[in-house]
Amino acid sequence: MIGKVKKWLGIEGVKLELDIPGEINSSVGIIMGKVNLYSQLEQEVEEINFYLIEKYERGRSEDRRIDEYLLGELHMTINKKVPSNGKISIPFELPFTLLSSEMDELGDRNFMLDKAVGLAKWLNKVKSTYRIEAEAKVKGTFLSPFDKKQLILKK
Repeated sequence: MIGKVKKWLGIEGVKLELDIPGEINSSVGIIMGKVNLYSQLEQEVEEINFYLIEKYERGRSEDRRIDEYLLGELHMTINKKVPSNGKISIPFELPFTLLSSEMDELGDRNFMLDKAVGLAKWLNKVKSTYRIEAEAKVKGTFLSPFDKKQLILKK
């Protein structure tokens, strides 16, 4: 009885770990990495979903606003068994597209305004951070294993 509850909740089941580089060149438009799956019990992983999310912060004090944007997603159907006390690694390529604000586009079009746009962004405390999230669907479990990692997108 306790074993069935543990399996249903994912206790002693599949654990997921992202293995990605810390810095990505944004002009490439693809994040290449792998996901490592570990388990104490033999279980079948049906699919893995990947998401690249930008957290866009701006403003000061009470005027502070935060939005999150989905820049890329990948859904992989794998149907592989993770052996008892074993590990499997699955490579992936996550395509993404960066979003540009109107200020960024103005600075990109006119190099003379680039410094003014940078100053305006600094004054408004504009900041973007990026993270990649992965979630696996495991057959027979209610709670899905997941992992998320921060990364730096270089321009």
